[in-house]
Amino acid sequence: MKHSRRRFLDLAAGAIALPTVSGFARAQTYPSRPVRIVVADVAGTTPDILARLIAQWLSERLGQQFIVENRSGGAGNLGIEVVVRAPTDGHTLLLISPTPTINATLFDKLSYNFIRDIAPVASFVRTPYVMVVSPSFPAKTFPEFIAYATANPGKLSFASAGVGTGPHVTGELLNMMAGLKIVHVPYRGGPAALTDLIAGEVQLVFGTPAISLEYIRAGRLRPLAVTGAMRWEGLPDIPAMGDYLPGFEASQVLGLGAPRRTPTEIIERLNKEITAGLDDPKIKARIVDFGASVLAGSPADYGKLITDETEKWGKVIKFANVKPE
Repeated sequence: MKHSRRRFLDLAAGAIALPTVSGFARAQTYPSRPVRIVVADVAGTTPDILARLIAQWLSERLGQQFIVENRSGGAGNLGIEVVVRAPTDGHTLLLISPTPTINATLFDKLSYNFIRDIAPVASFVRTPYVMVVSPSFPAKTFPEFIAYATANPGKLSFASAGVGTGPHVTGELLNMMAGLKIVHVPYRGGPAALTDLIAGEVQLVFGTPAISLEYIRAGRLRPLAVTGAMRWEGLPDIPAMGDYLPGFEASQVLGLGAPRRTPTEIIERLNKEITAGLDDPKIKARIVDFGASVLAGSPADYGKLITDETEKWGKVIKFANVKPE
């Protein structure tokens, strides 16, 4: 892993040292035709909607259409493989979600090595999950939940949208860091998991803010904590789990990547334009509407984050012995 980490950071930060005789010209003429952004998820999900938001901005700024192409399937691997095999001219990009950082360890054999084969372009949003329970659940605070779960090992369950999803590994991270034994129950989608949580079939869900807030405001779910490193402005009175479990952090980071060996000057131009979009008040407002926060940075910054997340989820998956469905 250390070797892969060094290799990835070299690709992200050191590629600028490569000879780029026609680099300026490439950057000025890019894009020369429509650009596709591959989203390894179905239409209507948060990654898909935010990808379309960034695509619209880039289309307006760069004078060519940036078109979102949904390629779901294979636990997200199908869409990633499409971009890995694409030409390295910047006209095929990947919407990066937490999926590849999880799949790197979840699957024993993949046709690609994400850290090696995808160059980071830019992150743009980070959103925590919200730890929610039914209003009838005995624990009313996060410390009370930990005490209750500790006293009832194996008797509580948490639901997620499926094995290897962000909410799933977040629950396993809680088990690992707090020494709990909460049983995972996979569902086909987040809404179904929340429906059974409300019905009392399961006791816990780590939901996205975009979906959870509606139920919280209606009094149908009780938030106990958020999973980010700090409190979230959408629920300012709800503590971060890290307040009680130092070092706990789990969030959904979205960004763009490109096939490796995509010219550095193209990556830098895309990063510059995305950063400008994240400074735009209208873009910021749309991001906040989805319960997310702006996360701008250089390609090297994003590369380090991806590598760190891959290492973190690798430890969790091995600890919990998670296997793909």
